[in-house]
Amino acid sequence: MLSTSIKEATKEAHLNLEKKVVQKMKAIRSDADYADFLKHFYAYFNQVEKAIAPYITNELLPDIAERRNSSHIKQDIEELGANVNDLPEANAPQIDNTIQALAALYVMEGSIMGGPIIVKMLEKFGITKGFSFFSGYGAETGQMWGKFVAVLNANANNEAEEQQAIATANETFSNFGEVFGEVSVA
Repeated sequence: MLSTSIKEATKEAHLNLEKKVVQKMKAIRSDADYADFLKHFYAYFNQVEKAIAPYITNELLPDIAERRNSSHIKQDIEELGANVNDLPEANAPQIDNTIQALAALYVMEGSIMGGPIIVKMLEKFGITKGFSFFSGYGAETGQMWGKFVAVLNANANNEAEEQQAIATANETFSNFGEVFGEVSVA
């Protein structure tokens, strides 16, 4: 299955991104710090959403309108008293077809799965609001992930497409990490 292949082939890129995100989170001490952190997510998710939009249609993924996206991050930033001005530079991966778009969305949807862990970490730092994005789909999170993975797995038709998806997922993780710039990952 493509989802399993992507998970295995992107472990290193995923771990590298996770280290940067956690290190950046450890510096959060106020709502303003958290809003700045979210701007990195917003900048990147917004770029990736634009890149995948021509390929991720209602016909392909019927619940696309219900899925978490950058508008939820923007809402969280505004709830924290900030805005989406002065965003860090973000570059989406190259997306030229449906399988690449699904691979990029795999990374984005996967980040939602880790959201409850992020919320718990932020609460330890005294952050109490701005969690609509990281709250994911609540009790429906596992079900939403399952629906997405079923669509992903149904759209890889051959080895070449699987390799293309893996390359795009790795690029998606890598480009996301670049949004955070140089972060000490000691």
